[in-house]
Amino acid sequence: MVLTVLALILAGPAPEWLARAQWQSRVPRAALVLWQALTLAALLSALGAGLSVATLAAYYDRPGTGMLILHTAAATFTLLVLARLLWAAHTLGTSLRARRRRHRQLVDLVSRKDHRAPGARVLDAQEAFAYCLPGLSARLVVSSSAVETLNDAEIRAVLEHERAHARARHDLVLEGFTALHNAFPRVVRSRAALDTAAGLIEMLADDAARRRAGALPLGRALVRLADAQVPAGALGSGSVSPLARIQRLGKPMPPAHRHLAAAVYIGAAALIVVPTLTVAGPWLAHLATFG
Repeated sequence: MVLTVLALILAGPAPEWLARAQWQSRVPRAALVLWQALTLAALLSALGAGLSVATLAAYYDRPGTGMLILHTAAATFTLLVLARLLWAAHTLGTSLRARRRRHRQLVDLVSRKDHRAPGARVLDAQEAFAYCLPGLSARLVVSSSAVETLNDAEIRAVLEHERAHARARHDLVLEGFTALHNAFPRVVRSRAALDTAAGLIEMLADDAARRRAGALPLGRALVRLADAQVPAGALGSGSVSPLARIQRLGKPMPPAHRHLAAAVYIGAAALIVVPTLTVAGPWLAHLATFG
């Protein structure tokens, strides 16, 4: 029952609390790992609740009514989360990959190349946009309006941002967060993990782009692409919290916060270890009685 309560806390109140932390923009990579650990710990706690029922059943041949109710509730919650996770992972992966495949085919048919946007496909459109269509065969897409509006340095900065998404396979990270988010019933889950992870991923791509092309061109490009609409399944430079990211780019590149990052990584490891040991401990103790 303790694991069930822990799963509910990690899926709901804990993400809401962590999302308010201001230090995350200083160590976005470590913060993203912490969010991954938090969502995974929620899942492990939910699954562990059901396993603990089997463990306790070995100690109580005839459990009381109250304990039986608690065991039944924990097992039901575990089965519900597991079923929703498997369904979410299957439907999300299938639909996203099919949508991206059709999108890539369409882009290849109607796009053209432009020397001002090397490595990208240019679509004729009145709206200024740029995005990465991720996958094993990723596409960098910009509109003709964006090519006409941005100068060469700004175009390079935007493309470096999109290349960072493609290299790091940020789409897979977001798919994992989405599947884990959908695994929990709506009444107990929070969007904070999914939304914050999307923002941290954009910060990581921003950092990669400004190291290669400079902060000023990237900031100017984000301002001009702030209202860009990104197609479903794509990752776009102006898609998530552009104002906060532009303000961040206006500051000097922060120094490496090694101590803060180390503390965050340790916290992430602890989030995984605690529910794992909580589940494994009773099993090991039970096996020891047969030694």
